[in-house]
Amino acid sequence: MEVSVIGAGLAGSECAWQLAQRGIQVKLYEMKPEKRTPAHHTDAFAELCCSNSLRGAGLENAVGLLKEELRQLGSLILSCADATRVEAGGALAVDRHGFADLVTERIRSHPNITVIPGEVTAIPEGEVVVASGPLTSDALAETLETLLGEGCGLHFYDAAAPLVSAASVDMESAWFGSRYDKGTADYVNCPMTEEEYAAFWEALTTAKEAEVHGFEDSQVFEGCMPVEVMARRGRDTLRYGPLKPRGLKDPKTGKEPYAVVQLRRDNAQGSIYNLVGFQTHLRFPEQKRVFSMIPALHDAEYLRYGVMHRNTFLDSPRYLNRYYQLKSEPRIAFAGQMTGVEGYVESAASGFLAGIELARRLRGMAPVDFPQETAIGALGLYVSNESIGNFQPMNVNFGIIPPLDHRVKGKRNKNAELSARSLAIIEARKEDILQ
Repeated sequence: MEVSVIGAGLAGSECAWQLAQRGIQVKLYEMKPEKRTPAHHTDAFAELCCSNSLRGAGLENAVGLLKEELRQLGSLILSCADATRVEAGGALAVDRHGFADLVTERIRSHPNITVIPGEVTAIPEGEVVVASGPLTSDALAETLETLLGEGCGLHFYDAAAPLVSAASVDMESAWFGSRYDKGTADYVNCPMTEEEYAAFWEALTTAKEAEVHGFEDSQVFEGCMPVEVMARRGRDTLRYGPLKPRGLKDPKTGKEPYAVVQLRRDNAQGSIYNLVGFQTHLRFPEQKRVFSMIPALHDAEYLRYGVMHRNTFLDSPRYLNRYYQLKSEPRIAFAGQMTGVEGYVESAASGFLAGIELARRLRGMAPVDFPQETAIGALGLYVSNESIGNFQPMNVNFGIIPPLDHRVKGKRNKNAELSARSLAIIEARKEDILQ
């Protein structure tokens, strides 16, 4: 039994690992190092482009539940994330390079996985999982359009935040702390007065953007919106978004600042930080000019400027079933952001489900059929829901999970009970799933 997996991002690596752990021989195709996308900077697998954060870790939020489900079920991505974790308050953030290197090492050392470098331009024979990512090469994208027909894919734009040297941050103008003092003091908080914010907002909304052909604000996915696009929606939009001061008291004044830019550690050594919520496609000189108006970043050294790139995803409800298989040709499955799941953890979850269900089918076993009460199952059912008229990328959320059959006071308590219900289902089926 052999399966071809195209792409060694988070979804492809997870899928290949789950297949290999179940005795399936895997050919894992990865076009790096021969060819890279504009967003990739290393030759490692599972490279994190947009952010080093896998978002909230607590079970009162849906992505925290999804991570715990994957963790309980032997996910490669969660295992490597936990092993390379850096402190980030209530979030799971990782050392970007350490994480990718560990995934690469484990994939390359698995006896059932053969890595084949080079670009794939045609769908291989036999069982295939296409996990080529939101930056699928033009040649492969054309092949998929021929296979699926016109209108199979949509494009939107995704943006990555800048990285700065920790040593270059002016700590006389900043302080370490987490919102509401939750967890450890892991974020560098860069306060701004009302006058400083007003000047910054004016400069940001009028700064020159890099050329992105076909870009329109309406095409920007809300979960990774460029900071300048968000700013143009209103003078105070940023103050209710990534620059909100709520729960952050400046130790020098004992008060909440007018606005706060947060920096999050990007590597284990704490020598690199990223600007939280500052995904952007401003021109590089403009990024330096405008972001230097933040007092603590006046002399910041930029180790990587923000970039913007095209993302591609399928109109999945038309084409895929709940196992991410192509309805018209089940030997072909898809995984990752190109299916319309949005986010690192969601991508890994799609690869996980596609991999274990394909392995079960090849071994003559019945599907697991994760119910909608689980985060893994809810994502697969959302992606394959034919009743959705205008399909758009979706982060995991409790809105796609059935409600409780009883009332619970308080949103956090309700979400915690939803998570407990899901994890009880996972525990009851764990032995079967791990076969």
